Amino acid sequence: MGVVAAAGGGDSLSARAATMRESLQKSQTITDSVVSILGSFDHRLSALETAMRPTQIRTHSIRKAHENIDKTLKAAEVILAQFDLSRQAESKILRGPHEDLESYLEAIDLLRRNIRFFSSAKGFKSSDGVLSHANGLLAKAISKLEAEFKQLLVSYSKPVEPERLFDCLPNSLRPSSGSPGNQGDYSGKNPSSNHHPEHHNSNLENAVYTPPALIPPRVLPLLHDLAQQMFQAGHQQQLLIIYRDARSSVLEESLHKLGVEKLSKDDVQKMQWEILEAKIGNWIHYMRIAVKLLFAGERKVCDQIFESFDSLSDHCFAEVTRSSVSVLLSFGEAIANSKRSPEKLFVLLDMYEIMRELHTEIETIFIGKACAEIRESASSLTKRLAQTAKKTFGDFEEAVERDATKTAVTDGTVHPLTSYVINYVKFLFDYQSTLKQLFKEFENGDEDGSQLAAVTMQIMQALQTNLDGKSKQYRDPALTHLFLMNNIHYMVRSVRRSEAKDLLGDDWVQRHRRIVQQHANQYKRNAWGKILQCLTIQGLTSSGGGSSVAGDGGSSSGASRAIVKDRFKTFNIQFEELHQKQSQWTVPDTELRESLRLAVAEVLLPAYRSFLKRYGPLVEGGKTPQKYVRYTAEDLEHMLGEFFEGKNVNEPRR
Repeated sequence: MGVVAAAGGGDSLSARAATMRESLQKSQTITDSVVSILGSFDHRLSALETAMRPTQIRTHSIRKAHENIDKTLKAAEVILAQFDLSRQAESKILRGPHEDLESYLEAIDLLRRNIRFFSSAKGFKSSDGVLSHANGLLAKAISKLEAEFKQLLVSYSKPVEPERLFDCLPNSLRPSSGSPGNQGDYSGKNPSSNHHPEHHNSNLENAVYTPPALIPPRVLPLLHDLAQQMFQAGHQQQLLIIYRDARSSVLEESLHKLGVEKLSKDDVQKMQWEILEAKIGNWIHYMRIAVKLLFAGERKVCDQIFESFDSLSDHCFAEVTRSSVSVLLSFGEAIANSKRSPEKLFVLLDMYEIMRELHTEIETIFIGKACAEIRESASSLTKRLAQTAKKTFGDFEEAVERDATKTAVTDGTVHPLTSYVINYVKFLFDYQSTLKQLFKEFENGDEDGSQLAAVTMQIMQALQTNLDGKSKQYRDPALTHLFLMNNIHYMVRSVRRSEAKDLLGDDWVQRHRRIVQQHANQYKRNAWGKILQCLTIQGLTSSGGGSSVAGDGGSSSGASRAIVKDRFKTFNIQFEELHQKQSQWTVPDTELRESLRLAVAEVLLPAYRSFLKRYGPLVEGGKTPQKYVRYTAEDLEHMLGEFFEGKNVNEPRR
């Protein structure tokens, strides 16, 4: 059973294996068939692809052709649009800028873009012809722009009236009478106490100047746009010429209306000092107005019209202002180079001061290479004025010492030279900072005023030396000393009451006060010494011996009546002569006059009272005593009160 069962199992496996082999063989057969079929498909696809390639090539070519056509159409549209824009621009340009300047300028911009387009469109066969036409049209457009720029600039460029300029000044500089020259006294010989440059300038440091609108603000943008188009077209030279011709004449006319004159050195030399002095005062005012208002306003206009064209702006500004600046500076040069004289010192210092004041603004307004010559001219004038002022200052000291005026003051009062020099010195102190600047620049001095003090002392010493010489013209030594007393006292008093005291110092003042007192004492000795001898006891006895007269008890025992009478008679004659003469003399200072009278009275009256008390009875007991005793002490005191009043009489005053 077991064997049979085993045999049956083996047969079953064999059958299954045979079935599997049969299946595998069928699968192989199918696989081979599929591979064969697929190989056939691959061959057919390759053949199809080969057959389709020409069709694909033709299709790509057609697509490329369509793309090229589209690009060509679009390019044509752009070109046609440019032609259309060109026609529009041409239409506006041919109408000119008068109707609508803004549209005209837009048309020029369109035309420029059109030219740039066709310049880059090299493939366009007609581009050369189009460019030629467009450039010709642009040239005509720019030519019309030049005419429009000139017409606008000229029509809106008008001279500025003086009153309008004055309104732009700080209140302190506005002329009350409408005359620009009415700004103070610039006299050198008699300086005005109302004119103080130091304080004047300090008050103006923060002053506000408002330059006038030389061209209406609404017009400036149009002029700028026109200038820009001309600049881009390369017409810088035409711009410069048009702008210069239009603006320079207007600027010159504004200055002419203000009062500026073109004067040569010969004109200045021939002019009377009073007239020249007034013109210098006006020039100082004109310089301030020109720089701070007119030139500043002109610079503003230039910068706005030629904005972004710096070199052209500087060049145009220089061309416009050159002539006007030259007229102003040439007057200053004529003054600086004219013959020096003491009275010119103060106007020279005023001129120097205004040039220093305007220096920063000149450097700022006249900026750039084109204005270098103008800046240099202004700087040169400043230096020249400083040099002339310094030399004039030196000349003054020499002129004081050498003054040879022969006309003496017959009454012994203050000599005109003294008052002139003292006023001159006092006025110098209104220019302390300016003078210190001069010494610093030319003598490497400090700013502590030591050099100014030294020069001032030299001037005062020169005056004293000259007065000593003038005092020798008097025949009467008493008048000599009165003259010196008056003049030196005037010097001391003036110094004490001015800023000169701070520089000269208390030592100078005290030393010269002692000199005044010395001359007063010398006057008393020379004027009253002789008459006081009449009131002494010496020589009253007939034998000539003074010892025979009684002492202080008041007795006249031993005195000769005849000699006493002669003494009274001589005293009367001498006193009357002194009264007549010295009533004509003058002590102008009230305090000094009273002090001198008191000093005389303190010597004369006690001596007279004593003499009258002792020896008056000898005369009063005789005939006609009034012939000898004419005056009481009170009479003398009253008559002394008439001394030094400078009364006019017909008799000689010496």
